Amino acid sequence: MGENNQVVVHYVDGKIMKGTTQDFFPNRTSFHLIPLDGGSGLEVRTKQLKAVFFVRDFTGDPHRKDFVGFLAGPGETAQGKKIAVLFRDGELMCGYSLSFSPERQGFFIFPADTSSNNLRVYVLTTAALEVRAGAAADTLVDRVMKKSA
Repeated sequence: MGENNQVVVHYVDGKIMKGTTQDFFPNRTSFHLIPLDGGSGLEVRTKQLKAVFFVRDFTGDPHRKDFVGFLAGPGETAQGKKIAVLFRDGELMCGYSLSFSPERQGFFIFPADTSSNNLRVYVLTTAALEVRAGAAADTLVDRVMKKSA
C-alpha cells in the first residue's frame, strides 16, 4: 500500500471533503478517499475537481491568514518555476511548479507561503481560468490584487 496522505478535496461545484488517500496519482482519472468522518471509502473522479490539497493536518490555524503572492526571492527554486493560478471561482494561488503544462490534466504546486498548512496542491487544469509562470506570474498576482483592493 502507498503512503497515507491527508487531503482536502475541492470540487468545482464548491463541495469540500477531507480524508486520506493511498492511491492518488496525477496520471489517473480517479482515486479513493477515506473520509475524515470515518465513513466508507469512495471513488473520487478527478474531472469533477478543482484541486486536491495535500495538508499537514486537518485543523490548520483558523486565525492564520495565508499570504497571497510571492515574497522577494528567486523565480525558480528546487520546487520549480514561480507560478500563479487564477481559478474559475476567483481564488488566486501562488507557488512553484515543476510539472505545469497546459496539455496535462493537472499539475502540482508547492505553496509560495512555506508556513501554509498545504504541503502541495494538485491543480486540475480545467478548473484554472488563467495560469502564468515566471515574471508573468507576478503580473497576474498584481492584476488580481488590484481588482480586489
